[in-house]
Amino acid sequence: MREGLNDLPALALGFAKCAHRQQKRKYTGEPYANHCRNVASIVADYTNDPDVIAAAALHDVLEDTQVTPAEMRDVFGERVTLLVIEVTDVSRLEDGNRDERKRLDREHLARSSAEGATIKLADLIDNTSSIVKYDKGFAKAYLKEKELLLDVLQHGNLDLWTRAFLTLQEAQRELIHASLEPGQA
Repeated sequence: MREGLNDLPALALGFAKCAHRQQKRKYTGEPYANHCRNVASIVADYTNDPDVIAAAALHDVLEDTQVTPAEMRDVFGERVTLLVIEVTDVSRLEDGNRDERKRLDREHLARSSAEGATIKLADLIDNTSSIVKYDKGFAKAYLKEKELLLDVLQHGNLDLWTRAFLTLQEAQRELIHASLEPGQA
């Protein structure tokens, strides 16, 4: 079906919006598809490859919806689907505690392509940018996980990796400042 598509990223955003239609962002309650759009937009700042931008829009579809890889492949082709698979968490609850599951996911991401790492960096940026604002209690552990994740994504776009690093540093500074506020000690 992919032949003749003029705007693959726009099709992917529409598909993601439909696939995630019942989901809301945890802290804001906004449609989950907004996150998909944000990640695709960040990726589009660093590449004009429509497959990579489309995969960025679809990055959580296999992980968080009932869409199968075969269904995605039928619409978007092999390359887009493989990129989404690269950034899809492989761990399951039965794999152990959160630390163990995140370790398994990092090992998977360490083997991703440069394009897959680039998508995951954009995801990290969008997810990290407001964690301190919405969940100071969880932010410390979350930011440590993202620090470890950055270590295995160095093969992604270098400028985007730097942006992710700076986003993480800013979130860590925000957390320190938040802990200095009265009543936060």
